[in-house]
Amino acid sequence: MSNKTLMSTVALPYAEALLDVAKQENLLDEFTHNLSSISMVLSETKELRELLSNPVVDSVLKKEILQRLFVHQVNDSILNFLFILVDRRRINFLDIIIEKYLELNYRLESIVIADVSAAIDLNDMQIQALIQQIKLMTKSNKVKLVVNKDTNLIGGFVIKIGSKIIDTSLSGKLNKISLYLNTN
Repeated sequence: MSNKTLMSTVALPYAEALLDVAKQENLLDEFTHNLSSISMVLSETKELRELLSNPVVDSVLKKEILQRLFVHQVNDSILNFLFILVDRRRINFLDIIIEKYLELNYRLESIVIADVSAAIDLNDMQIQALIQQIKLMTKSNKVKLVVNKDTNLIGGFVIKIGSKIIDTSLSGKLNKISLYLNTN
């Protein structure tokens, strides 16, 4: 079992429990926003991630740091959840727990996540047109679009929705032509 699979296996029950609490308290949107904020803080602060995942650092100190950082920033239930993760020595799984929580929440709300890589920055009109087309393709009411700029595509874009990939990029078309020419 790979390390990523093991982490996902450990993280999933915590994410499910957190989602259950959010549903019970009728605070799905607030929990999602709070967890996204925590994830952003963790991604921007390498020192915090290292401190929280260090088994030598005392759990009381970890809780105190989390308390100071998030006491008036996140819901008390989420703060208590973070303390439970510290107590159970699972705080180093926080990133993947948040990721799993967001996946479960998006599935619950029928939100499709689409990764779009484009050769240029897309304007609002292009983004809205893509969202409408993805809604039609997936028969979903909501689409969350994650847009990345990739100059290696030369022109066009690549859309990834789950395991589906739609490649309309110039470099993708050139690769197909090259593969065709090499096989003949």
